[in-house]
Formats: sequence, structure tokens, C-alpha cells
Amino acid sequence: MSDERLVSLRNQWFVASVGATLAVFLFSAFVGFIWLPSVQKDAQFQGLWNAICSAAGVPRTWYSEAPVESTVRTSSVIVTPQMLEHSSPVSIGRGATLAMRCTMCHGVRGLSEANSPNLAGQYAAVVYKELQDFRSGARTSAIMTPMVAGLSDQDMKDLAAYYSYLPRLHAYHPGSAGDAPRIVMSGAPMRNIAPCASCHGGIASKAGAPWLEGQPAVYIRTQLQAFASEERRNDISEQMRNVARQMTPAEIEEAARYYSSQP
Repeated sequence: MSDERLVSLRNQWFVASVGATLAVFLFSAFVGFIWLPSVQKDAQFQGLWNAICSAAGVPRTWYSEAPVESTVRTSSVIVTPQMLEHSSPVSIGRGATLAMRCTMCHGVRGLSEANSPNLAGQYAAVVYKELQDFRSGARTSAIMTPMVAGLSDQDMKDLAAYYSYLPRLHAYHPGSAGDAPRIVMSGAPMRNIAPCASCHGGIASKAGAPWLEGQPAVYIRTQLQAFASEERRNDISEQMRNVARQMTPAEIEEAARYYSSQP
């Protein structure tokens, strides 16, 4: 039996194990408290001391600094199921007059022949929200932004009342269109994608979600791609961005072709 003490600097195994443990500890501390925080670009991580304090969760003076204003504009319109539910004939009439300047893109009766969205029968809350978003910059368009610049809040409500008054294209699809795509009727639960029809009509509708039946395929495809790339950011609670970025190009194409298959 060996008489060599276990805890002794003369014990090479003790020295090696303690040294290895200390080296791992120092390396982990360096990575966790210095290297990883320092590669962050946020202001609170700038500087060695700030990086260490931020990693340790110790309050520093940057907690009291003024927050950095986001450069990304999102929709500030609050949509409710009862929003603009009942419109007066006067509002509809005023909206019809205002809509004369919209006919080139959206059609005389709200049905487009220019791959612009069909507005006939669209929910009033949807039309109003999008007009507000174009004016605030939450949604950008080289055409729509200058068009809404001179509109008042009441003008937007009147336009929404008029377009929602017009008869919409119903959810009818010819037999030649085949069965509804799975992404439309069932979604993809494993990827957190709800069925399109659960919000946009067909199964149910959700406040703020537009009626998609009869919309041009080019328009639907373009908007889904814009949501997926975050080029468009005015969706409520980022719902469409979360859905679109999970959709495959084939699913985007299937949804666009299905909704545009109206005769």
C-alpha cells in the first residue's frame, strides 16, 4: 500500500486534475464572460467591463440610458371584430366618390385586372388598416404611399365602407382546379402553420385577416414572399411572417393558385 498522500503537490495525479479543472474553469469564464458578450453589437456589451457585467447580470449605467428607437415601423392600428361593422349610406357614397381615383389599379367595381388586390367585398377593417399602414409607413409602396398621403381618417373609413359594400367573389372553385391544397385546408401543424382558410375564410375568418378568394395569384405570391423575407412587416403580432417563413416555395405557389382559381 502506498504511503503517498492524495492531496499533495508531490502527487502528480492531484496536480494534473486540479490544473485541468482550473484550466477548464478559466477557459469557460473567458468564453462566457468576455468573448461571447464582446462579439455582441449591442451598446450594453461594448467594452470589457460592460461585457463582463452584462454576462453576469449585474446592473450597469446602460440600464438607465434612453432606449434606442427602432427603425422598423410596424402597424399601430388596433383591429377588433366590431371595427367599422356598420357603415352609413352617406359614408358608402363618399367612399364611392373617393374610389374613382383607385379604379386604374383596383377596377371600376373593385375587381382588378392589373394584378392588384381585389377590394370588392373586402372587410372594411382590413381596407382601413392597410390604408393607415401605407400612410404611417408600416407598409411601403411606391404607388400607394403617395395615394394615401392626402386622405383623412374619415376618407379612409369611407373608402373601407364603400369597398366592403360591393359584392365579393365567393369561395367557388371549378372542378378543374382540383382539391384544395393541404396548406390551405389543413396547414402544417408540425411547422406551426395554421390552415389559410382558418383565418382568411373557407373555414373561419379572423379580424384583420383579408378575404383571399379571387385575389390574383401574382399578388398573393408576392405578399407571401414579402412576409417570408420580412420585407413586409405590418402583420398583426407578426403572425403572417411566422407562417410565411415556414412555408415552402411549392406551398406558396399552391396557395396562390388555389385562391386565384375563380372563373
